Amino acid sequence: MCRSTQHETVQGTHVIYESRLELAWLLLADFDPDVVAVAAQPFGLKTSIGGRLRRHVPDFLPVHADGSAGVVNVKPAGKLADPDVVEALDWPRRLIENHGWQYQVWNGDDPVYLANVRFLAGYRRPGLLAEELVDEVLDAVRPGDCVSAVTSRVSAARPSLVVKAAVLRLLWQRRLTTDLRRRLDGASPLETAP
Repeated sequence: MCRSTQHETVQGTHVIYESRLELAWLLLADFDPDVVAVAAQPFGLKTSIGGRLRRHVPDFLPVHADGSAGVVNVKPAGKLADPDVVEALDWPRRLIENHGWQYQVWNGDDPVYLANVRFLAGYRRPGLLAEELVDEVLDAVRPGDCVSAVTSRVSAARPSLVVKAAVLRLLWQRRLTTDLRRRLDGASPLETAP
């Protein structure tokens, strides 16, 4: 029996998920500025293949900023070697792609990237920090700065933990960038987003 849990996305709505792997995909979609909405288990498909009735409910339907939509099924990599799983995912792929939508079977991402995004997600909620402080921290970033340099510079007038939280919020908002495929720490170099 699957148990559903909810994750609140940037669009401010709760989206259900049924596994930690689905939650990982949902966090990355929430962090992706191109994804403007996500629906979980958006519709049911059914067809007859070889005289057998087949049914499928996709995991997610992301809607992109350009108005395009796609379908994502989340499956652990180990299950993708099972011919029954491959068949169960193949016919929906063909049907969805024939309707002009994108289709993806997602089985994970770089663990360092995922850990960094998961950590930054703790700073995504509005209202946790004064926006004036967030803007002040952004204005204090200079070329060649790292997380600890900005934190140190602005902490002369503010508590360092609050300043560091503002840096992390700016990274979540993508107003600051760094290489999230490397472990995020005080030495992570920062750049202001274009």
